Amino acid sequence: MTILITGGAGFIGSNFIFYQRKAHPEDKLVCVDKLTYAGNLSTLKSVMDDPMFRFYRMDICDRESVYQIFETEKPDVVVNFAAESHVDRSIEDPCVFLQTNIIGTATLMDACRKYGVKRYHQVSTDEVYGDLPLDRPDLFFTEETPIHTSSPYSSSKAAADLLVMAYHRTYGFPATVSRCSNNYGPYHFPEKLIPLMIANCLNDKPLPVYGEGLNVRDWLYVEDHCKAIDLIIRKGRVGEVYNIGGHNEMRNIDIVKLICKELGKPESLITYVTDRKGHDLRYAIDPTKIHNELGWLPETKFTDGLHKTVQWYLDNRAWWEEIISGEYQTYYERMYGNR
Repeated sequence: MTILITGGAGFIGSNFIFYQRKAHPEDKLVCVDKLTYAGNLSTLKSVMDDPMFRFYRMDICDRESVYQIFETEKPDVVVNFAAESHVDRSIEDPCVFLQTNIIGTATLMDACRKYGVKRYHQVSTDEVYGDLPLDRPDLFFTEETPIHTSSPYSSSKAAADLLVMAYHRTYGFPATVSRCSNNYGPYHFPEKLIPLMIANCLNDKPLPVYGEGLNVRDWLYVEDHCKAIDLIIRKGRVGEVYNIGGHNEMRNIDIVKLICKELGKPESLITYVTDRKGHDLRYAIDPTKIHNELGWLPETKFTDGLHKTVQWYLDNRAWWEEIISGEYQTYYERMYGNR
């Protein structure tokens, strides 16, 4: 079949492409990406000459271009990774998040309806559920947890999820939604916690940690996430939401200390900065539904996944060193320089 993957030059999208080429080499993959600051075409270098892969630079909000690609490529399945996803950037400028994450999703679904796509999958986030208290480790997000967003980013993703489910109910639209915990692994853009700390450690730069670093996240190795999405688009029930969690809850400060240890760097590099506005305390996902229905469980232990991730950044310095120069550095200084 032909799978259209939006946001495929980004972190999770590119890893999904690599997984699909390995697991289903018979399928044709069509990647579209706007190539914003977080989209890096060099990430896809290994597949660009593959006859079963096609790349288009395109904004998913551009209805005419979207329809043209659907007309040309005739996808059977669409997996939507395309999103503005950085919380701090959403606090700085919410409008671009509303445009890409909501209007872009609607544009894709309209194209799917027009051209008879068999399955549309929306890649969402556990952040739509808000947060959990630190003193209740027995509480987890399930698919029935009410949506309770904290940032413009998570609000835009929640709005997109609701729109997807409304299309399913109104039009019988063949859609599924997945909500995942924090991903980590190769090709992760170095504004996010783990790659940022790795890059700064390697350059002996300060490691900026929000507040006291006590916020807890559930971490999922990116390939485990890709395997889950693959199962959903092939075997998942239409109209359903699936939570994808890693069973790897960690405090931010403990992750930073692990990275220091992994790289042999002193913890004195850690610098505490003013906490993020509306900073969620704890995320934790209960993946019972996807396990019971599709047999999925995370395979990668956090210590193993972190070791592999650190090694990847050591082996691919040219990839991330190019990114942290130029425009990104300007943003970094604006966000962290005076805190």
